[in-house]
Amino acid sequence: MPKIETARIAILATDGFERSELHEPYDFLKSKGATVDIVSLKKGDIKSWDENDWGDTIAVDKTLDEVSVEDYDALVLPGGQINPDLLRVETKAVDLVRAFAQSGKTLAAICHGPWLLVEANVVRDRDVTSYPSIKTDVLNAGGRWTDREVVVDEGIVTSRNPKDLPAFNAKIVEEIEEGRHQRGIAAE
Repeated sequence: MPKIETARIAILATDGFERSELHEPYDFLKSKGATVDIVSLKKGDIKSWDENDWGDTIAVDKTLDEVSVEDYDALVLPGGQINPDLLRVETKAVDLVRAFAQSGKTLAAICHGPWLLVEANVVRDRDVTSYPSIKTDVLNAGGRWTDREVVVDEGIVTSRNPKDLPAFNAKIVEEIEEGRHQRGIAAE
């Protein structure tokens, strides 16, 4: 079981990520001693979406071509409407999410981030929460949706919105330190 101080965590995002849903987990996990990489589709910087406008940028550490599930102890999926919608049509992004689910390592998604869990076919028969507007997507994918600030099912952590970030961040740390989970996720 990895300690948070030695954990390696990937945050998968692209342009249009919800600012707080990337920056707050990033800052929190780094403050706990974890190594955190921003993983994206391309090198350079990616832009956040903040309220009604493009926000700041963050530097990409690695592209999807440069990472694998073996490199990390956890994968975090920030939301925003644009970010997960762009990522869920990228085969490499969906494959990485599925690989994390199959590995039993911590997999965390907030807001619209569970769209990637749906696309990777990893919510079937699992307790999940999300931003309410994608509740039907979760249900149609076989998930059991519930309206709570944080929901955990065998190391898959989900939350609804930026107000849930304190509980979401704390649960990520707890699940990483708990170690791998037996999930029974089929390969596709």
